[in-house]
Amino acid sequence: MKGIIFSSSFPEIPVLYCVLFFLLFILFVCNKSEPFMNMTSSVTVVDVDIKDGSMPNFWEELSCGIYSVSLDYSPQDGYIAGGIKRHEWANTVLQELIRWERASVYPQAHDSYFSSCNLTEQRELLILPSAETIYLKSVPVQSSVSRQAHNVLSVLRKSVMLRTSQNDIFQVMADDSTQEDCTPIAVLFSGGLDSMILAALLDQSIDPNYGVDLLNVSFDGQSAPDRISAKAGVEELKRIAPSRRWKLVEIDADLSKLTMEMKHVMELIYPANTYMDLNIGTALWLAASGDGWTCACTRGFSDENQRVKYKSQARIVLVGSGADEQCAGYGRHRTKYRCGSWIGLHEEMKLDMQRIWKRNMGRDDRIIADNGKEARFPFLDEDVIKTLLEIPLWEVANLDEPSGVGDKKILREVARLLGLQEASILPKRAIQFGSRIARESNRKNFGSNRAANQASAGSVVID
Repeated sequence: MKGIIFSSSFPEIPVLYCVLFFLLFILFVCNKSEPFMNMTSSVTVVDVDIKDGSMPNFWEELSCGIYSVSLDYSPQDGYIAGGIKRHEWANTVLQELIRWERASVYPQAHDSYFSSCNLTEQRELLILPSAETIYLKSVPVQSSVSRQAHNVLSVLRKSVMLRTSQNDIFQVMADDSTQEDCTPIAVLFSGGLDSMILAALLDQSIDPNYGVDLLNVSFDGQSAPDRISAKAGVEELKRIAPSRRWKLVEIDADLSKLTMEMKHVMELIYPANTYMDLNIGTALWLAASGDGWTCACTRGFSDENQRVKYKSQARIVLVGSGADEQCAGYGRHRTKYRCGSWIGLHEEMKLDMQRIWKRNMGRDDRIIADNGKEARFPFLDEDVIKTLLEIPLWEVANLDEPSGVGDKKILREVARLLGLQEASILPKRAIQFGSRIARESNRKNFGSNRAANQASAGSVVID
């Protein structure tokens, strides 16, 4: 009997393709009628028999955990038998993170949520111009939100450093040409709140000689919302970090010319099989390719005709996954809050975090890895999750405030601490909408956006 141990760790999933391919072959190339297993059980052992080369048409995502696989070949019967077992976390901190329980969910009368002066103070901070960033940092910390924001900023900075500090192999050489070409790390970049925070923290974490590629995809040329916000975001990053070589990589796509590519993406995102998953997967796949255009124009001037072809050589991509789930960034969070108050909001966020591995992480990891890049997710660092859970929910998000203010409130405060005033008030915009792929997909597959909305196109399963 041979044994293999592998992990699907929380919250980031290392990709060991050789092991996983072998595991999938053993587990899924079978003719049993019910080969599924309950991956959430720590004691379940499933026997899988392989008698022929048939391939069942399914793939099941692995939940977070440490797994062992036992294999044995029976010469008498002529097939391979195997068993898989999921082991409980020995680390109690990880067990607590998976439970995702928050101590303070509902504000009491004495909490800052009910303090009108505290809310007034926050509104005043929102209107500070970019030039007064230094003043913002010097404001006396009277609000618990501000104190907590410093804590979140600290753990996020450590998280980014941890995910970018192991690249000594990329140390810049002495000659100028090598310095110009050295861009080992990229950011999946919309110019929105999450990607702006990651870009600013990346600037603080890596060698000043490194360039940073900001990967932005658009299905509507220069008119897509994410392209517009990305260009504005680059200018804001240049203001807070003028010596960094920021390179916005504009990846333009035409959905009508991506038939073969989308078939490939469908294979990568499986078992996800809705139009929303395909739209997200296609946008991510193109963005992660890093194959686009950069501006060759002089500083301060922008001309689309001065763009030059460029392909990012970065092998690490920072991704903002986990920020919306933990900080109430989705529209459904506001709906749950209105219908079920703080408890309803907490339960929806908890559900999002406990299923993020199934709905997002496997899909996105495979999509990005297919381009020869490794996705890293700073918002899903254990210390970041733990720190956010220690903060009262009403200090993480205040959904009585309008969009762009109360949603992800704690991260908006972090952005202001980084000097990102403009980014701190941007509303949430999902990649499928910001890149305009959802609009193009709706027109192609449903005839119009209106027809797609009536059919709830995002959740429709692709035939």
